[in-house]
Amino acid sequence: MENMQQKETEKLSLLGSVSLGTGVMIGAGIFVLMGQIAELVGELFPLALIAGGIVSGLSAYSYVKFSNAYPSSGGVAKFLRKSYGPGVITGTFSLLMYVSMVIAESLVAKTFGAYSLRLFDIDSSSILVTILAVALIAVAFVVNISGNKIIEATANITAAIKIVGLAILAIVGLSVGVIAPLEMNLPAGTDNMSMTTNFLAALALAVLAYKGFTTITNQGGDIVDPTRNVGRSIVISITICIIIYVTLAISVGANLGVDAIVKAKDYAIAEAARPVFGDIGLWVTVFIAIVATVSGVFASVFSASRLLGMLGMMKQVPGLVKKKGTSSALIFTVLLAMTITVLFDLTRIAAIGAIFYLLMDIAVHWGLVRHLRGTLNFNSVIPVVAIIFDVVILTTFVLLKLETDPLVIAVSVIGFVIIIIAQKLFMKSHTGSDGEMDMGMDDM
Repeated sequence: MENMQQKETEKLSLLGSVSLGTGVMIGAGIFVLMGQIAELVGELFPLALIAGGIVSGLSAYSYVKFSNAYPSSGGVAKFLRKSYGPGVITGTFSLLMYVSMVIAESLVAKTFGAYSLRLFDIDSSSILVTILAVALIAVAFVVNISGNKIIEATANITAAIKIVGLAILAIVGLSVGVIAPLEMNLPAGTDNMSMTTNFLAALALAVLAYKGFTTITNQGGDIVDPTRNVGRSIVISITICIIIYVTLAISVGANLGVDAIVKAKDYAIAEAARPVFGDIGLWVTVFIAIVATVSGVFASVFSASRLLGMLGMMKQVPGLVKKKGTSSALIFTVLLAMTITVLFDLTRIAAIGAIFYLLMDIAVHWGLVRHLRGTLNFNSVIPVVAIIFDVVILTTFVLLKLETDPLVIAVSVIGFVIIIIAQKLFMKSHTGSDGEMDMGMDDM
């Protein structure tokens, strides 16, 4: 009994879970994706962030229903297992989720490098950005092997700093009267049809800015009272981020101007602080960005490695056991994140992450509607609407990238095919002559 009580005290609280969730979202979303969204839709980018929050809210419904019924450290992997059973489909889409989480680590880590170097007026194209990003991922590895309580304490402190700091930047900017109301004009040279296409494509990035809520589902085995707290944590985290994103977007857009945002898209918020606060504002904003991105990487490494470890226990991937107290899943996650960080720039990292995430999201909603109706109590209209949004957004985004950056689509397709082939081969390794698979954790 004493050991069980000790384990319970080591679990994440609701506050710690919300801190980790907002840590992933704010770390990746507002600091770098704002500039990329503005590049697509001009002054309409605050509306894109609002729409992205609405779409993410619809998606969250399915995850909350799953989390309430099947709380587990496996998160999405467990949800897919319940929907599709063990096998290639569950493994493929679980790995898409895992890879999108690792991509988020790389995205946030590179954002850390881009903002840190603004203190020295070094451009985000510098190799130093990648070096700093890799170093941060290495630090995240050290923090994650220290245990849940260290991670939670770090997340609580950094979440408070960035939420309060960003709120002050937005509110003070508005209250001093420097920020004029935004005029929602179309970018020069765009007609209504192309603007609609760009807006839908921008939603892929806007949704990516909120996708951190899915990492909360991986905390089912690490959070106190998971049946209640995982769902509550998702709702609270999304609400906090919508308020912060939209308020700050309006402030930055009216204060800096879209052209300047696009020019400084990898560090737009830092540049936007100059007109209102001067150089001090730049320094403070960079400090907040560093805190946000550091906590985002810590939280993302935590959640992604938990998901991969659970996939190993479920025999959806080769077993990843602990060696000398350190999880092989954690080591693999960190090494993969470093590799992606070295190979791709911020824009491509975000694009590939959005494609993988939307594919996985569709699979989760379809699994709920198609296979668990009657088993779980839910309103099927909401996940169906979420699927429609996901399909339209993903299709538009892919078509746009085929025109502007086909390498993104090529890498995404190759990655998807590799995952499917690897899953098929691995499933054969523990499928008997009778066609039955020897899977793990079926009764969990």
